[in-house]
Amino acid sequence: MTGDRGQPRARRLSTWTTRRWLRVGVAASLVVLTLLGTTGAWVLGRTSSISDDLVDVRSPALSTALRLESAVLNQETGIRGYGLTGTPDFITPYRQGLAEQEADVTRLVELLRGDDAALKDLGTVRERLERWRERIAQPIAASPPGTPSPLVAERAVEGKSAFDEVRAAMTAQQDRLREERARAREDLLATLTLRNWLFAAIALVIVLLAALVFEGLRRGINMPLEQLGAQARAVADGDFEHPITPSGPADLRRLSGEIDFMRRRLVRELAFVEAARLRLDAQAADLQRSNAELEQFAYVASHDLQEPLRKVSSFTQLLQRRYGGQLDAKADQYIDFAVDGANRMQTLINDLLAFSRVGRVHTTNQSVDLDKTLEGTLSALSVAIEESGAQVTHDPLPTLVADPTQMGMVWQNLIANGVKFRRPDEPPRIHVAAAQEGDLWRFTVTDNGIGIAPEYADKVFVIFQRLHTKDVYSGNGIGLAMVKKIVEFHGGTVAIDPDYRDGARISFTLAPAPAERPGPDALPEAVRAGAEPRP
Repeated sequence: MTGDRGQPRARRLSTWTTRRWLRVGVAASLVVLTLLGTTGAWVLGRTSSISDDLVDVRSPALSTALRLESAVLNQETGIRGYGLTGTPDFITPYRQGLAEQEADVTRLVELLRGDDAALKDLGTVRERLERWRERIAQPIAASPPGTPSPLVAERAVEGKSAFDEVRAAMTAQQDRLREERARAREDLLATLTLRNWLFAAIALVIVLLAALVFEGLRRGINMPLEQLGAQARAVADGDFEHPITPSGPADLRRLSGEIDFMRRRLVRELAFVEAARLRLDAQAADLQRSNAELEQFAYVASHDLQEPLRKVSSFTQLLQRRYGGQLDAKADQYIDFAVDGANRMQTLINDLLAFSRVGRVHTTNQSVDLDKTLEGTLSALSVAIEESGAQVTHDPLPTLVADPTQMGMVWQNLIANGVKFRRPDEPPRIHVAAAQEGDLWRFTVTDNGIGIAPEYADKVFVIFQRLHTKDVYSGNGIGLAMVKKIVEFHGGTVAIDPDYRDGARISFTLAPAPAERPGPDALPEAVRAGAEPRP
């Protein structure tokens, strides 16, 4: 039965959180300290009360009672001397003692207020003094001076008996006051002893409470946190299978459970990531093989197809020169078609080869003066610029770390497009601007040509995507795709400005120092084999 009751209690305690343990501990400590403080305050008050009674009542009362006795003795001595001699000088001590008696009695009444026994003793003393004064002192004091009073001899026995009663009453009064003072002193000493023991007990309880609080914090919070930290560090060091064991109050156990749940989820995520990595490795291997095949295809397109294509073009041109005008018009037209097709095929192969080499062959990043690169491009396009009457202007361009050949290809494609896609009734006006934006440089190439509709802003950067037929504008639709590939290879972006309506405005960004990119030597063996020309 006892064990059955203990288990639910243990289960209830196991649900307590750190905050609840702290609240209960602080409340219990405050209750204990309050009780001890109240007891200490009572003891201090008791000590102060007894001390005040001893100092302010008992000792002064005894001293006053002794002075009262001295005053009464002075009265008795003075009366007796006056009665025996009749000398008036003996009356003075009597009267002085009488005044002192009245003062002492008044003082004793004030000091002994509330003490019935002491006031009763004082009343007895006053009563006997009054009887002695009426029967002895006052009659003798009333006798004429100069001659001894006959009352002294007549009432000698009565006077002695009356004054003995006075003395006995004062002695009893003084004995009682001494006993009361001794009792008060004993109470004070006992209270002081109790106070010292109580304060020692309070100090001991405070030390015990501090030890209990420290041990409770160590066992209930510090040790579980250290255990949790050690287990978390084990997981952080790579032992993801290490379980997190809950311990301590309920909230710390919940925290341990949440961390263990996070660990289990992390294990699942790592397993998923590992599986994904294996799949990516497999896909990367497939992509590597595909790239190698593409490189081989590019090599075949650039070398193996060039020779037969040159033969077709050469012989069709020979046919055109030798037999042009000798055959009918259809034959001449067919020969022209063959020559044009061979030339366009050769141009397309060369463009494809250049596109495939971006980021693969031309990777000699160096400091490039874009002003000089643009001037070189304008010199190469000078014939087309003169024939079209184009005017090309540019802002001062920066010097960046890039591939000089590819930068020349960017300027050539953008300037050539501005010249090519011009309006029939207006000469081309092309302007190249540059502005720094944080760590990037933004370049814009603006022309006054036919422009690009916003719905085609993304399409124009796709390879072989043409907005016009070959009869209207020549080309194979690879120029802007080449620009996009080069810019992205250098860590930038390129886009059409859709808000510009007076022509076309192409904007692209370049970083001052792009990250190192792998050159041909860093490519797989199969890719390098396809990238290098045959001897």
